[in-house]
Amino acid sequence: MSSSYFTDLAQQYIDGEWRPGTGSWDIIDFNPYDDEKLASITIATVDEVDEAYRAAARAQKEWAATNPYARRAVFEKALRLVEEREPEITEAIIAELGGTRLKAAFELHLAKEFLREAVHLALRPEGRIIPSPADGKENRVYRVPVGVVGVISPFNFPFLLSLKSVAPALALGNGVVLKPHQNTPVVGGTLVARIFEEAGLPGGLLNVVVTDIAEIGDAFIEHPVPKVISFTGSDKVGRHVATVCAAHFKRSVLELGGNSALVVLDDADVDYAVDAAVFSRYVHQGQVCMAANRVLVDRAVADEFTEKFVAKVRGLKAGDPRDPETVIGPVINSQQADAVSGVVEQALAEGATALLRGGRTDNLVEPSVLTGLPADSALLRQEVFGPVAFLVPFDGEEEAVRIVNDTPYGLSGAVHTGDVERGVRFAQRIDTGMFHVNDGTVHDEPIVPFGGEKHSGIGRLNGDAMLDAFTTLKWISVQHGRSRFPF
Repeated sequence: MSSSYFTDLAQQYIDGEWRPGTGSWDIIDFNPYDDEKLASITIATVDEVDEAYRAAARAQKEWAATNPYARRAVFEKALRLVEEREPEITEAIIAELGGTRLKAAFELHLAKEFLREAVHLALRPEGRIIPSPADGKENRVYRVPVGVVGVISPFNFPFLLSLKSVAPALALGNGVVLKPHQNTPVVGGTLVARIFEEAGLPGGLLNVVVTDIAEIGDAFIEHPVPKVISFTGSDKVGRHVATVCAAHFKRSVLELGGNSALVVLDDADVDYAVDAAVFSRYVHQGQVCMAANRVLVDRAVADEFTEKFVAKVRGLKAGDPRDPETVIGPVINSQQADAVSGVVEQALAEGATALLRGGRTDNLVEPSVLTGLPADSALLRQEVFGPVAFLVPFDGEEEAVRIVNDTPYGLSGAVHTGDVERGVRFAQRIDTGMFHVNDGTVHDEPIVPFGGEKHSGIGRLNGDAMLDAFTTLKWISVQHGRSRFPF
């Protein structure tokens, strides 16, 4: 892809203007596969974060008063633009985050679905009239925008996960300031701004600041303007975001990490379960919060499953993400590659057996399959953001439930069984926000509540949950008669 594509978008977008940041250093945007420099972006300062929030606050009042049918037209146009530019957005996803063509298609499909839902979301808020015990009183409850929303998006699905908060927040009448991840400043940030700008969104409503906490500290979340911070990322950073938000009386919506399990019961369709498990573990190199970190298999089918699973993983092509045949591309950066390699080495040091051990070339980490990890290993309780699968045998459902729940996370999961209702009963016993019967662990749909329990987050997104996330309730009472006061 032409480097000019990234260079054109390598700016800050504040108050409807494209301009360079004024920080003292640049974020360098690299292709994680071949280390090509895509662009450099001078970072935004605390002052520019302030300007972005002030611009959003100014623009939001008129936007909130705009007829929601008129607001809806912006999202219809944005959807058309994404559809028209799908080939170039695909190339941008491949270049900036090392996503394969399969992964780019998956991300863009979901992004379009969420934009379609944003079109309808603009018309979703409804008020209520509630009875009063006081004679002559009418209680009106209005659902109104919170005002301004701060969005912090991650590197793994940056286009989708920026849009997933930005579009609903705007559709519901809010202003937005978006801070994309430093590794994906264009796909997760300025590309989103360009699309909405061309779709006719009034200037100032959406601002994008490309910056780093080394420059701005907590200014993005401490700023007095935003009433809600929507953060997607690790539980470690999420804990800090929640703490700062609470100290400043802000609402936080946190979509955090996971340690999902895909469970294969003794009556499962083994071939189908293998397909679901391989996709659930290795999609986008395992850099997915919902990925199946652990694959639990009943001993009754463990030998058959393991043989077929390892054979299928061995056949996954790793390499250049531009190649349509590639399934495993690079992880996002060298630190992540080091971390994934370190997980494999630690597991082997703890006594695990490598059924398949992938090599590493720079940021390209080939798939590994490990088994025999000690039951008390910390690796079985943490998120592994890379192409490493842990196979864990179990004896019967009770043990499976205990192992699945033995983690501080609770985001997603799946169970495979020949009896659907057995699967539902199993799912009901798992402490998690989402669970799937006879399917993979990686799912997101625009009108189904998405979110986790325990360390996997606070709050929900999608559908009606967007109303809870990005609007608030206001009670206005009208006394049609006369109240009687005690003094």
